[in-house]
Amino acid sequence: MPDITWESPYCGEAANCYRLGTDTQGNSYIAVVGAEDRYLTDSREALQQMIRDIKAGKADHLL
Repeated sequence: MPDITWESPYCGEAANCYRLGTDTQGNSYIAVVGAEDRYLTDSREALQQMIRDIKAGKADHLL
């Protein structure tokens, strides 16, 4: 498992919580709180866009 630095959890209105992280190579990660060992990784740009959509309420049903 890569050495991931996780940010504080972000929780949506429906109490769906997830965490964002990065590693020393600049990769981005997202995981449901409590399941950080089962993360999703992609390009920083792809995850940033997904996070913007979630925060805008466009994809809350995916959490």
